[in-house]
Amino acid sequence: MKYYHEKILKDASFEEAIQKVMDALKDEGFGILTEIDVKETLKKKLDEDFRPYKILGACNPPFAYKALLAEDKIGAMLPCNVIVQQVDDGVEVAAVDPVASMQAVDSPKLNDLAKEISIKLKAVIEKL
Repeated sequence: MKYYHEKILKDASFEEAIQKVMDALKDEGFGILTEIDVKETLKKKLDEDFRPYKILGACNPPFAYKALLAEDKIGAMLPCNVIVQQVDDGVEVAAVDPVASMQAVDSPKLNDLAKEISIKLKAVIEKL
């Protein structure tokens, strides 16, 4: 099972892609809790050069609340990560598929929530 939804943006710069992703996430009720600049971190910590690559930790508060009520340890799997990375033919955006990641948790309530969140994240990718 594929564990992400993805799309390559051919006509956007890396920074434009980040903004498009943030706007599309906002349209679907997500906010950004964390932003990890992998390129900068690898340079600082390892003195290694890496392509532009950011991990956005997206959260939809109503869904997060429902998930936490259904399973108190689910915070270990939150937020929903979305990556934006420079690739040879453009900028790739990929969002986790919560249905795939929730297979490790045996909870019918979470499975239903994961399906709803997956639909929203897939809509984010399709809007780009």
